[in-house]
Amino acid sequence: MIQLGLRLHDAEKLPVEELLPLVRKKGFTCSHLALSKLFKDLPCTPAALTPGYANNLKRVFVANGIDIAVIGNYLNLLHPDEEYLRDAEEKYYAHIRFASLLGCGMVGTETGAPNREYKFCPECRKDETLSLFIKRLKPIVRCAEEFGVIFAIEPVARHSVYDPKSCRRVLDEIGSHNLQVLFDPVNMLDLDNVDHRDELFQEAIELLGKDIAMVHLKDFVRVNEGYGLKSVGAGTGEMDYSAIMKYLKKEKPFIYATLENTTPENATACRQAMQDAYDNA
Repeated sequence: MIQLGLRLHDAEKLPVEELLPLVRKKGFTCSHLALSKLFKDLPCTPAALTPGYANNLKRVFVANGIDIAVIGNYLNLLHPDEEYLRDAEEKYYAHIRFASLLGCGMVGTETGAPNREYKFCPECRKDETLSLFIKRLKPIVRCAEEFGVIFAIEPVARHSVYDPKSCRRVLDEIGSHNLQVLFDPVNMLDLDNVDHRDELFQEAIELLGKDIAMVHLKDFVRVNEGYGLKSVGAGTGEMDYSAIMKYLKKEKPFIYATLENTTPENATACRQAMQDAYDNA
């Protein structure tokens, strides 16, 4: 059984007490929570993430039957500014502690680019960039170990961890049972590999499968702008999830799988498309 969820800041713009019943009514049982994107009127600084805040939030989610699958905290550990890095590190520590208090087993992140803009550059693919990311990730993973939380990295084609091999290297060099993978198939695609995506996904399953802790589900269409691929709601683009769902069905019982890039209008249809893909796998 797969547990389908929603990235909450893709949902209706409502107070969380009103939003969660609506999300549950649409058939979702878990969520991706990004504090700064969902709670615009509340601080999410390290000082704000107290036990009282965690327990208040936990009560609301439990009352509505929605698990918090992951807390997203997507900062750039390859940023060149030391002050930014110190702040980012403290935010990661605070989110890990908050996840533990909240009863959420995972904090998720992407893997950065070596510039202030967090944009792809040739240096993203260099070994020294990946080594620097590993160095900066280690203390954060150690914090996750202390709090009993999974810290999950998400490979992205335009970031420092951009394919299954680079992700495997990070996992092996850090060597922690608390470091795992948030598998987003679409985020691993670019114009160079999109037409060979089935082989890429199979490689990801072979190299990373045992460490996949959660999945993001979305789709893509080709566009004549940006990087040439645009993320859209699951089931509305070119993706064929049959092989991935077959793997999840066989090897990952009850895994959390949250939808991204949906709209309030298509979220239910996207969920049903993924449920059908899973059921027919």
